[in-house]
Amino acid sequence: MNKFDVFIIGTGVAGTIIANKCAEDGLKTAIIDNRNYGGTCGLHGCIPKKILVGATEAVESSRNLEGKGIDKAPSIKWKELIEFKNSFTDPMPENKEENFKRNGITTFHGDAKFIGKNQLKIGDVIIEAKKIAIATGATHRELSIPGAEYTLSSDDFFELKELPKSILFIGGGYIAFEFAHIAARSGAKVTIMDMESTSLPHFDKDIVNHLVDATKDLHIELVMNTKVAEVKKDGNSLIVVGDNDGKKKEFKADVVFNTSGRVPAIFSLDLDKANVSYSDKGIEVNDYMQNTTNPNIYAAGDNTATDGLPLTPFATMEGHIVAANILNGNKKKPDYGVRPTVVYTLPALAMVGMTEEQAKEKELSIKVNYASVPNWFAARHLGEKTYAYKVIIDNSSNLILGAHIIGPNAEETINVFAVAMQAGMKAKDLKTIPLVFPSASSDIVKMV
Repeated sequence: MNKFDVFIIGTGVAGTIIANKCAEDGLKTAIIDNRNYGGTCGLHGCIPKKILVGATEAVESSRNLEGKGIDKAPSIKWKELIEFKNSFTDPMPENKEENFKRNGITTFHGDAKFIGKNQLKIGDVIIEAKKIAIATGATHRELSIPGAEYTLSSDDFFELKELPKSILFIGGGYIAFEFAHIAARSGAKVTIMDMESTSLPHFDKDIVNHLVDATKDLHIELVMNTKVAEVKKDGNSLIVVGDNDGKKKEFKADVVFNTSGRVPAIFSLDLDKANVSYSDKGIEVNDYMQNTTNPNIYAAGDNTATDGLPLTPFATMEGHIVAANILNGNKKKPDYGVRPTVVYTLPALAMVGMTEEQAKEKELSIKVNYASVPNWFAARHLGEKTYAYKVIIDNSSNLILGAHIIGPNAEETINVFAVAMQAGMKAKDLKTIPLVFPSASSDIVKMV
């Protein structure tokens, strides 16, 4: 039997932090992953996605400025782009494992399954640990339809050696929109099939409408109110059968991606054998990120049922909290704050705080600043036709309750709003800061 002070399942952001912090403090630490070391963000998510977005952003910027000083816009060479992406992702698993070993952390590969409250089995190897941290992240939601086996996952998108001529995305969440924009700008014919009546319902609907228009301008077909009934082979292509209130329609594509959502990657761990409470949302934890039924177990990241969004910054926060509470006892609690988030389409859609609808549901007295401003310098000098914002301000306190932006550098501007909101800064005070001009964030003084 192999005995450890701490054993971590998962080598993504949260798991890496917990392992390194515990090892640095002298605890006998081990970690395992059933996939390549590195987690979703580094290998199949944020990092490779932003690399692809960066290339398409360069192409889009050039296209927008054709006839305005740019003679001919470049085009995407998909094979070279993927090779460039691989220069970031391919070395990561080995580098990460070597770093663990340098820090005195024992590494394992394979599927960990609980066999007791503080015991795991990896093949024929038995592990016992005083504390076990679950940081397995999330995985794609399986489709329960005929022909589901013909679909690819979002992970597979990053491994496409050649860009298909036509792609259909099942599900209309942020992953589908991001990949659709990348693929369309790279030359593919793209369709998004969504069972919802509106796209990205968790974002402000007025700002989302601007993204929908920009998406349609790319000739991306949005098929709404349509469930996928079946996927079937048709020679070298696929046929997706959509069902809109009983009316069936077929859509043909070379490749079909399942982007219908993600679920906690915990259901193969045999949690019941360790008396670990969990739900469809993930491992159930108390205020200290400790499991509610087994005090030996902590959890962090996308596999955990918390108020944090399934995003890297929140996994990072939770990883630090779990490490601190394992080392020093339960003292630290997460503060999820104002929770900024972004959809990396072009232009990007970003938000922080409440939507207008949420503020009205709370019957708050609010001022809503909303405008479409493609004539503002931040957009016009780039030839960008889509730029809009909505800021929700509390009438009594003058605090900013929410900010929503679509346009150039929206992800950076929303960070400024997030800092101001987290600090409790009033709109009138934010308006007086002499921000660098011209810049995208300098528009904030006009937005508030």
